[in-house]
Amino acid sequence: MGIFEYAPAPESRALANLKDRYRPFIGGEFVDGSGEPLKTINPATEEVLAEVGTASVSDVDTAVRAARTAYTSVWSKLPGRERAKYLFRIARLIQERSRELAVLESLDNGKPIKESRDSDVPTAAAHFFYHAGWADKLDHAGFGPDPKALGVAGQVIPWNFPLLMLAWKIAPALATGNTVVLKPAETTPLTALVFAEICQQAELPPGVVNILPGAGDIGAAIVEHADIDKIAFTGSTEVGKLIQRTVAGTRKKLTLELGGKAANVVFDDAPLDQAVEGIVNGIFFNQGHVCCAGSRLLVQESVAEEVLEKLRYRVSTLRLGDPLDKNTDIGAINSAEQLAKIRGLVESGDDEGASRWTSPCPVPERGFFFAPTVFSEVHQSMRIAREEIFGPVLSVLTFRTPEEAVAKANNTPYGLSAGIWTEKGSRILWMANQLRAGVVWANTFNRFDPAAPFGGYQESGFGREGGRAGLEAYLSV
Repeated sequence: MGIFEYAPAPESRALANLKDRYRPFIGGEFVDGSGEPLKTINPATEEVLAEVGTASVSDVDTAVRAARTAYTSVWSKLPGRERAKYLFRIARLIQERSRELAVLESLDNGKPIKESRDSDVPTAAAHFFYHAGWADKLDHAGFGPDPKALGVAGQVIPWNFPLLMLAWKIAPALATGNTVVLKPAETTPLTALVFAEICQQAELPPGVVNILPGAGDIGAAIVEHADIDKIAFTGSTEVGKLIQRTVAGTRKKLTLELGGKAANVVFDDAPLDQAVEGIVNGIFFNQGHVCCAGSRLLVQESVAEEVLEKLRYRVSTLRLGDPLDKNTDIGAINSAEQLAKIRGLVESGDDEGASRWTSPCPVPERGFFFAPTVFSEVHQSMRIAREEIFGPVLSVLTFRTPEEAVAKANNTPYGLSAGIWTEKGSRILWMANQLRAGVVWANTFNRFDPAAPFGGYQESGFGREGGRAGLEAYLSV
């Protein structure tokens, strides 16, 4: 059976309205940061996109003062219905500028335009719409009468979903009456700074949102700042542990959404073609740069060969290449550093005796690309089965009984997500109750909704984002 050939269908990069230079956003204005400027690059071409002014520790102080002033003088005094109006405006402006944001996200991050266009940007807007609805209903959220905001929230987000993670953090903070100092990832600051423009367009009071580009030292300065009341971090487990040690003993509230090594469990009675689509979406969406990616596939032994055959064929049809091409399924790895990490872990899989299959798709000579890869004959002791690869690499293990599937799925220090594929509803409920994971999907994967809480257990962090449960992290309850 042949594969359709698609003519290139690139989105115009002119839609991104790319500037030569971007600056930090403090107190409602774009200012010259006193840190060393950084150059953000296009991971698909390795070209420099723009120079970005960065913050220094003194700029963190200035931003926190601006956020505190905005909180005490304006934002905390506004009734919820007035805060909601600002969130609605922001949501509508994200929609109005959606093509610009989608192209800019793909240029700066490397993800396919169809993902930034159809997933990231619409879901970011949805989070602001959803939380706008909560702003005047907090008395009825189940946290007691008249719940109070915490004050100033310090937020540090990763590079895999730059705009979406910003929305996950800022929308509930503003809805509950807090002000924000946020640091975007060093490699993907551009959509956060365009979001700052949107805050100006929405006429958000100065200081309510502050955006500070920079490296890890700026994130550390935010975490350590004495006048910040709440820290929200999404990123690696290693950094999360450092943050928890820093915050321990202080009055700061803390939520952490960290790494994962999710099990995607396929039983012999599952709809296999549907399951294969879910497996592909679970690990190859966003080049595998997903903390809840289904990077461990557990297949019941009796159907393992059939699933592998179907999976390899399906993966071989995925198109890798230009992120701005609407036909592209797999874009670029975000950075040379991440690409080196992926290659190192894949080599460990070879060294430890796993059977490696890599898609025969052509790989561009320039840029940071890695072809989709599936390892079979994987044992639980192997690094590829234990460590988070954060790339388009799947490890396949087998099981015989449901009890063995649970034991293998839970044999990890992580606990962010899991997937179950079976036609038996009773088995789904039993498995979901047994799996140590914050989110369990049944006969689907990577389904997100602003109304549904998301978060993990163990080394995947604690606290929830989204839904009614996600409001609690920003309230004094």
